[in-house]
Amino acid sequence: MVRWNASGQVEYLGRSDHQVKVRGFRIELGEIESTLAAHPDIAQAVVLTREDQPGAKRLVAYVVPAGTEQPSTAQLRSALESRLPEYMVPSAFVVLDRLPLSPNGKLDRKALPAPEYGTAGGNGYVAPRTDTERVIADIWSDVLDVERVGVEDSFYELGGDSLRSLRIAFQTKTAFDVALTPRDILVAGTVSALAELIEDKILTELERVALGDGNDDEL
Repeated sequence: MVRWNASGQVEYLGRSDHQVKVRGFRIELGEIESTLAAHPDIAQAVVLTREDQPGAKRLVAYVVPAGTEQPSTAQLRSALESRLPEYMVPSAFVVLDRLPLSPNGKLDRKALPAPEYGTAGGNGYVAPRTDTERVIADIWSDVLDVERVGVEDSFYELGGDSLRSLRIAFQTKTAFDVALTPRDILVAGTVSALAELIEDKILTELERVALGDGNDDEL
């Protein structure tokens, strides 16, 4: 949508179809909204992009439950992952009693609250117990820009997404000299699970070297 201004120039006002670009992908927000609305426990759904931190554009979904049962973030994420590509799955889900409306009865997008990243998702804070967990928790805290990360905190509920999993994989490689893929971080989902994966990889490599399968020449 554009308009002519008083100087005779064309001003860009935005798109009428709510299409956005996140991490290089063009995304139709309405497709995510309709998929969420198809969930039996959801009465209304709105999805938008937020940049609450400079350079950190994220998809955020706002949902109104259809009844007294409030679907969990894990349930909503699973429902979307089964029907949409990963880059279209929101980084955060916010449950509301009702969607905010403007005086003329339209959705007031500016009144939608910012998601609370950095919460433990109801599991409570569990401090790192090993050196591996401490290093990984520090990496997550830096990449996800949260003050404290517990070993059982959900990567997704902390605001994680595929782009941040790539950064975590790179920093983990630097710290442990262990090759990880972004998918390893996404599948692990917690510091404790990722620490276990890393320690297994290190142990496997040590066993391989001990059995003489390494690249070093035997004397």
